[in-house]
Amino acid sequence: MLDDLDIKILEILQDKGRTKRSEIAEAIEMTAPTVSERLNKLEDKGVITGYYTKLDKKRFGYDITTFIMVHMESSKHYKTLYGKVEKHPNILECHSILGEGSHLLKVIAKNTDELEKVLAEIQSWPDVNSTRSFFVLSTLKETTKINIK
Repeated sequence: MLDDLDIKILEILQDKGRTKRSEIAEAIEMTAPTVSERLNKLEDKGVITGYYTKLDKKRFGYDITTFIMVHMESSKHYKTLYGKVEKHPNILECHSILGEGSHLLKVIAKNTDELEKVLAEIQSWPDVNSTRSFFVLSTLKETTKINIK
């Protein structure tokens, strides 16, 4: 169970992941060693699953973001799909979904040629019946911050 201090620490880190432990300690009126201990416990419990740097995709030439809905015949090849998705550098996210399709992939590409190659590759995977692509024109909100109160 998380207490109020854990929540405050997590809120600070969600807003600014590079906040120094000493700054967190000052903000919540605790000592830096106490903050370090709490962070270690939150990591050990799996509450904090990683620390990331958010990059501007366009600065690296990735001008296209697409969501690809994948339709698979059965769940027989899901593990194969997960393995391929995990290794593919253009696939940022993979979600198992209900309704139309079985999985939703978030894919980035530098241009339409690269996207076409990625799409052809996905369509060649075992048990993939069809795909449906949704091009992103602009992104209004993209965050990893969640409400934890």
